[in-house]
Amino acid sequence: MDRGRLEAFSDGVFAVAITLLALNLFVAGPGHGPLVRQLGDHWPSFVAYLISFLMIGIIWVNHHALVRNIAVVDRTLLFLNLLLLLFVVLIPFATGTMAEYLTSDGRDAKVAMALYGGVFQAMGLSFAAIFGWTLREGRTHRPVPRDARRAAWWRFTIGNVVYALAIVVAFVNAPASLAIIGLVAVYYVFEWTPA
Repeated sequence: MDRGRLEAFSDGVFAVAITLLALNLFVAGPGHGPLVRQLGDHWPSFVAYLISFLMIGIIWVNHHALVRNIAVVDRTLLFLNLLLLLFVVLIPFATGTMAEYLTSDGRDAKVAMALYGGVFQAMGLSFAAIFGWTLREGRTHRPVPRDARRAAWWRFTIGNVVYALAIVVAFVNAPASLAIIGLVAVYYVFEWTPA
């Protein structure tokens, strides 16, 4: 399989996942109170949508940056990419679940937030696995220099440690956990690989 097919399939999955996020945005409609109050009551859905939209967008941008340097596509890479896409497609489900339970102030809110963090943790680990695959000789057009490899591994490690922290914090304070995951989105906006 050539890189173009891998990229096209991945782009399609990213597009579907980002579109599915919007399905969780709704208000009950007329007869259920003033629209302003309905919108205010659904703030978790809007915040979750924004963070998840940014995260999927950032994953897509960084995936493109990583894939454009790939010279050879083999079976292992295809399965690693499918693993990444598995978790990308779970983001809308985790987002909707978390938004629904975030303000419930019970164990369900904590579990829902931990689920949300866990999906991002798994996505981050699978993305790191794809990066690790690219480091073998002959798999990329331009080999990643040793010092850039170290810097990239640190970026993955820091992001994944913060996701793990967000999962732990979820069991103490679900909104604080959401804020931590939002900060990870900001962290990953910036380029992590050499041009």
